[in-house]
Amino acid sequence: MLATLQEVLIYAKRKHAAIAAFNIYSYEDAKGCVEAAEELNTPVILAANHRALDYMPLAAIGPMLRGLAEEASVPVVVHLDHAKDISVIDRALKNGFTSVMFDGSSLPIEENIKETLQAKKLAQSYGAHIEAEVGKVGYTNDVKEIETAFTNVQEAAYFYDETKVNALAVSVGTTHRMETKTADLDFSLINEIERLVDCPLVLHGASGVPEAMLKKLATETNFGKVNIGTVIRKAFGDTLRTQIINNPGVYDRLEFFPVCIKQVKEVAKKYIKLLHREEL
Repeated sequence: MLATLQEVLIYAKRKHAAIAAFNIYSYEDAKGCVEAAEELNTPVILAANHRALDYMPLAAIGPMLRGLAEEASVPVVVHLDHAKDISVIDRALKNGFTSVMFDGSSLPIEENIKETLQAKKLAQSYGAHIEAEVGKVGYTNDVKEIETAFTNVQEAAYFYDETKVNALAVSVGTTHRMETKTADLDFSLINEIERLVDCPLVLHGASGVPEAMLKKLATETNFGKVNIGTVIRKAFGDTLRTQIINNPGVYDRLEFFPVCIKQVKEVAKKYIKLLHREEL
């Protein structure tokens, strides 16, 4: 069933859990993640970021994800991740997204607030909800981390007071596209932010977080949404590579995809379970 961000964040708070937001690059990714959520009877967020949109236009990926959400037996949010342009947010909302993230983290705080409020007003006109970001979660390119800046607690509090967003992404020790679990979350910083920001927090770059640390974050803090991308991409890509190597005479991709979907589902189930306090 199609859901909004606010609806699943209410579930997260009640369950002392965080909702898994999986970065989606294809129908196969989305199908595996939805099947995982259905088997565990939990909500899930399907997120499309700029890399996915460079490959598949909003007019294609939006209706596809929305259709999967509407047919699902559990709440499914269709989310636009890391949008930096209001026009992209507008197109996403027109194409069925129920949640959007405006990423003004590279802007001066006042400009971030101004543009976030514009995005929030636009989202509300469609009955959608909004996530924003203070601090910068950078990107790992080989061994180089790009533009990582931990969230300033006072800036986060000021930003939330001015915008009242539905969820706030913060930088507390992760980077995007980490392939090793070496992130070290700053729980002292998290506790300071939680005392001053009265909305669910969002963690980006969760693939690089050790599992025990991620469990603690999801079940003992106010993080309501956790973004997971790299482990899903690796699950699909590694499985596809093995299938091709082991079946050199097969050319039809549809013979490979069921195994890939199954592996994506298993990885998604693992992370959904990690993000819940209760046994699923």
